[in-house]
Amino acid sequence: MGQAVVQPPRVAADERVTRRSPLRRLLGRPELGALIGAVAVFVFFSVVADAFLQASSFSTVLYAGSTFGIMAVGVSLLMIGGEFDLSAGVMVTTSALIAALFSYQLTLNVWAGVVISLVLTLALGFLNGLLYVKTGLPSFIITLATFFMLAGANLGVTKAVTGNVASDSIRDMDGFATARSVFASDVVIGGVNVNITVFWWLLFVAVATWILLRTRTGNWIFASGGAAASARAVGVPVTRTKIGLFMGVAFCAWFSGMHLLFAFASVQSGEGVGNEFFFIICAVIGGCLLTGGYGSAIGAAIGAFIFGMVNKGIVYAEWNPDWFKFFLGAMLLIATVVNLIVRRRVEQSG
Repeated sequence: MGQAVVQPPRVAADERVTRRSPLRRLLGRPELGALIGAVAVFVFFSVVADAFLQASSFSTVLYAGSTFGIMAVGVSLLMIGGEFDLSAGVMVTTSALIAALFSYQLTLNVWAGVVISLVLTLALGFLNGLLYVKTGLPSFIITLATFFMLAGANLGVTKAVTGNVASDSIRDMDGFATARSVFASDVVIGGVNVNITVFWWLLFVAVATWILLRTRTGNWIFASGGAAASARAVGVPVTRTKIGLFMGVAFCAWFSGMHLLFAFASVQSGEGVGNEFFFIICAVIGGCLLTGGYGSAIGAAIGAFIFGMVNKGIVYAEWNPDWFKFFLGAMLLIATVVNLIVRRRVEQSG
């Protein structure tokens, strides 16, 4: 009798090194739902609003998207890290008021006010993060408290210092022209004025994407948001990472506040209330999960672009602007459902 041939055991392929097809990689991207939604919104308003495709109109759409998109970058990174910042909207106004009040009341060059505002706004972000990690309270509660305190301080301090609900105009002060050129000027492209915030927005998105996908810090952000306890167990500095993310939101708030100040030369103390929800909506439409550990800065940028298209598209279509929040809510729901369906299919096919 011949000996039976024994086949060597088959070794399962390591899923960590298995090459995925381009289609699988595309379907696994968190911003896919937002991209589909953006194309649908763009086509829709291109059909119903004749002015929508004009170059000047599209520039306005981009500007509207950038004013929320810059903040959405910081908020999306924080959400990937598993946390929320409900003070982000009023912090924009706070940073602008700090720069305006210090510059005007102390008759400083406005650049001195800009630097003072940067330091104090970053300190606010650090305080949010420190309170979160030290108390163990949900970031929702910590930043909600900060929201109310900043909203009250914005109004109270401004009225006490200026006797009004708005800061004094700094338009004629030293350094205003150069600061405006950095934070609020227009760049002419093909005869169309494009606000400089659009280019800053793209830069912020590029830097955030590089951090998330190409650096160790990006790995820490995903790990901290996905499973903080497990991340700590393998040496991820979760505390430092989360404090840094809160400071990242504060930096974006400072930059947005400087645009607000130098675009209008003065600031209303009551501005910004409620905008934090728009920032979160942009991030969620872009694929960020409320539970953390998943999302992208590119997706948040697409979400902000959808925001800009809906905001201005309704105007160009000459519809009642009261419908804006309805369309925004519909896009939030549709994009979230599409992301959910795609992620489930990818997980099942994996």
